[in-house]
Amino acid sequence: MFKDGIVLKGNREGLNVVISINNFRDFDEMLEALIEKLSKGKRFYKGSTLKITLSLKDVNDRNLRRLKDILFDEFLIKDCIFEDIEEKSSKVFNGIYEGRTKFLRRTIRSGQIVNYSGNIVIIGDVNPGSQVYAAGNIIVFGILRGEVHAGINGNERAIIAAFKLEPEILQIAKRISRPPDNDEKPDYPEVAKLKGDAIIVEPYSPNKFI
Repeated sequence: MFKDGIVLKGNREGLNVVISINNFRDFDEMLEALIEKLSKGKRFYKGSTLKITLSLKDVNDRNLRRLKDILFDEFLIKDCIFEDIEEKSSKVFNGIYEGRTKFLRRTIRSGQIVNYSGNIVIIGDVNPGSQVYAAGNIIVFGILRGEVHAGINGNERAIIAAFKLEPEILQIAKRISRPPDNDEKPDYPEVAKLKGDAIIVEPYSPNKFI
């Protein structure tokens, strides 16, 4: 599969690039090979969403940003989503009525990116500088201070909930919201959802969300 370290896959959701970092001497060699491979179909990528699957533990935050900048500037990619190849291969709980759900029993630290095609439940904090993407809901049993994107495939019924909701960026489907510039931080769980064309945040109430 990884004869040259990079595999391009097209599917209904767009283009997925799978990268085996260990096939290269360093990040710069991988980046050069990726640019060469993508250049062959450069005109097809304009305005598209590109998903990149690789081992995130082998790439630091600075190099991830370098990669995103090149994709945006040279290939005019609209959006770039990183998926951890190790997370992709982990076991997933199936069977609850909301659909496929991934449980992460750890804190998501700065520079880490989590992406999943179902719901994500995080038992821990989401630190500033981290990113979480889910096609379904995002539930955080802790403090949410990073970037969170629920309903990334256009699911406007998706919700984002946390014990303390203090995100850098909050997005549901195509709607984006940033926290207000004040120091008032509620000391109770909150839920963000779409209402009309706006994202609203409400105190969590079991009677509203069952």
